[in-house]
Amino acid sequence: MAPIIRKSLQQAKIVLVHDWLNQLGGAELVLETLVEMFPGAPVFTTMYWREGMPERYRSWDIRPTWLNRAPGIYRYHQAYLLLYPFAVRSMDVRGYDLVISNKSGFCHGVRTERDQLHIDYCLTPTRYVWDYDAYISREEISVVARVALRPLIRWLREWDRRAADGVNHFVAISREVQQRIARYYARDSVIIYPPVRTERYHPSEAPPGDYYLIVSRLVPYKRIDLAVQAFTRLRRRLIVVGDGRDRATLQRLAGPTIQFTGRLSEREVAHLLAHCKAFVFPGCEDFGIAPVEAQAAGRPVIAYAGGGALDTVIDGETGVLFPEQTVESLVEAVHRLDAMRFDPVHLHLHAQRFGVERFKQELLAFVARCWEEFHIR
Repeated sequence: MAPIIRKSLQQAKIVLVHDWLNQLGGAELVLETLVEMFPGAPVFTTMYWREGMPERYRSWDIRPTWLNRAPGIYRYHQAYLLLYPFAVRSMDVRGYDLVISNKSGFCHGVRTERDQLHIDYCLTPTRYVWDYDAYISREEISVVARVALRPLIRWLREWDRRAADGVNHFVAISREVQQRIARYYARDSVIIYPPVRTERYHPSEAPPGDYYLIVSRLVPYKRIDLAVQAFTRLRRRLIVVGDGRDRATLQRLAGPTIQFTGRLSEREVAHLLAHCKAFVFPGCEDFGIAPVEAQAAGRPVIAYAGGGALDTVIDGETGVLFPEQTVESLVEAVHRLDAMRFDPVHLHLHAQRFGVERFKQELLAFVARCWEEFHIR
């Protein structure tokens, strides 16, 4: 085994590892910031849908695995669940000094050597592996398929836990994720909140409109169904921005006060955020970027009191938290909000705690500290 070569962080060869690149979400926003921070670092990923991702990604050095050639992989990636650990282990990151993985799936399992420092920015321990029962209950999968999947999930859970042993340092995106890392991986972690482009949003001087707002992918775990039912019952206007496989089901639940817009441009979303009565966030997210964007736009948030919302929304000060994921609990929260007044400038300033420059400074400081410690062992 080659000895550890001492070199400065500025001299280090750095590689970024990401789970998959076939859709845009919070993980990809983090990756975009990591690419800004470490220009020239290649991005290893299991698959890359070139035509489906932003054009700006085409200037990056993206290196997908053999899984990228699987039939229908970009649209039906769930069908290849069993293969992801093998694809991740096939990534050849030899020759790099610093490995930074941006993980929500399996990419923390990338194979590294003792002379490589591996820092994992953990968006969450793999949700559908560790919270299988809750995840599968909202999916349209037959009982037979659910039973058949259990041995696979047990194997993936054990693989995922062992893969965590190869990580030198974990970074969590919220207190909730920090607790999961401790529970599932038996590892300590520090919290560095993910980057939110708060500079894109500003409070409006005009009074708020008469509508409430959701901006989200329309998939089961987001619990948009709660909001659709609650605002139908309240007969209040709710605008739902976004698309996904739940859209048809949600539209069947919706009354006449619910409007679905599909996907909108960043400018259109910023306008809706700045003028909504409140932003609604009914799911239990690992962090949740959209509520921070709403606060940056000067608007309060009605959020379920779980997950990342506990880090970003201050009950009674920047929004209202509701304790149970039920229609009744959400309806009560809307009525609570009616009696409150919020200062848009205060909300905007609160959101700056989660800005991009803050993320860069904190992560770079942490990486530098880990690098020093690694090379004085």
